[in-house]
Amino acid sequence: MTYDANGKRVLVTGGSSGIGAALAERLAAAGATVALTARREDRLAEVLERCRKHSPDSQSFVCDMVDPAQVNALAGWAVDDFGGVDMLVNNAGIPKRRHVTKLDQATVEHVMRVNYLAPVQLTLALLPHLLARDNARIINVSSVAATLSSPGETAYSASKAALAVFSEAMAVDLWDSSIIKMLIVYPGVVDTELFTIPDNDPLPDAIPKITVDEMVDGIIDALDRDALEVYVPGWFKDLVTNKVADPQQFLSGTAEWVRTH
Repeated sequence: MTYDANGKRVLVTGGSSGIGAALAERLAAAGATVALTARREDRLAEVLERCRKHSPDSQSFVCDMVDPAQVNALAGWAVDDFGGVDMLVNNAGIPKRRHVTKLDQATVEHVMRVNYLAPVQLTLALLPHLLARDNARIINVSSVAATLSSPGETAYSASKAALAVFSEAMAVDLWDSSIIKMLIVYPGVVDTELFTIPDNDPLPDAIPKITVDEMVDGIIDALDRDALEVYVPGWFKDLVTNKVADPQQFLSGTAEWVRTH
């Protein structure tokens, strides 16, 4: 599967591992100059080395998305030092899986900051710049949890739903200009370290996982098709359709599944 990113300058958040790292490397191989950002400098350096094998001018910038000042600094660096952004990939995120009875306000606010407020802040900071570019694109990585209201993920689901709806409304606002193309990504359960992070409830073993490469294949295919959204695996879209048709039946079925798994 190919995607021509030749000449594009791409900023990827959450670029030190998982989907972000794999997508950055794939885009570098497709001709893009990639800017990676994440909290872990050592992991960033490893991914950057792999990207530079394809795209020697790729760079990295250490940033903790929970800190608004660091997000502003990232936006300034991307324009002034990296040389501009044609494609923004808002991929950084945290799970914090736990039953709602064990959830506290501080956790909800932290998840919302990283998964929603930070990508929105970065998007708005770069928006004037992106509007001045030719055929800019924003990829916002949401989650199937945003549309399926996954059990044990109340804070995560809400934050990813907020990001998805923001993306859709932004697409409408910019629709007639056709200057910026939006892609909203709804990953299923991808086999990454996101699901083994401490201080998170474990996922049931019965939930099927896909590989990172399968996930990135889906994103690249969506870029080729100029799609507005993509579910990976695609059958999750059928679940969303079923939920919309009868939310009560869907949620009661989800609760029954949780009881038996």
